[in-house]
Amino acid sequence: MRESLGDLIYRAEYTIDERLNYDEKFCKIAKHNNSIEMIIFDESERLSMNTTEFIRSIFDKKNIGVLLIGMPSMEKRFSRFAQFYSRVGFAHNYRPLTGDELTFVLTRHWRSLGINLDNADFTDVQAVATIARITGGNFRLLHRLFTQIERIMQINELTVITDDVVEAARSTLVIGVT
Repeated sequence: MRESLGDLIYRAEYTIDERLNYDEKFCKIAKHNNSIEMIIFDESERLSMNTTEFIRSIFDKKNIGVLLIGMPSMEKRFSRFAQFYSRVGFAHNYRPLTGDELTFVLTRHWRSLGINLDNADFTDVQAVATIARITGGNFRLLHRLFTQIERIMQINELTVITDDVVEAARSTLVIGVT
């Protein structure tokens, strides 16, 4: 992680510097600045103590913001690392989507597939109920499920999201018992 992240930061800064600080004749016109403002880590609860310490040193030395995304228990785990935790600005727990919020998000997902979500259509209502049951309003899981729904619809050349399509999409994901 230490080698990979250091190399990725260097390459990103170099690429940004190349784009922003050279003219059309490729002559350098400005001094290199640290161009990276933030690094985002997903599934941060999986980070080791050494990796967490390395991320803290990046934050301190390079003045780069760090955004950690992970499971709710992550904050409690990081609180045991005082040097790291003292730099945490805030932690935000996302609550599950409510019925109206879920309907709003699903309407957008349906539209992205070129389909209109119709609350008067039994097939759509049944598919929405299945999605709500599977995801429990979890936005990340909803996104993962819809990625699979889209894939299944393309492979099978379908034009309607049915309960069977949703269940087939669910079966491809590694998720808890629903």
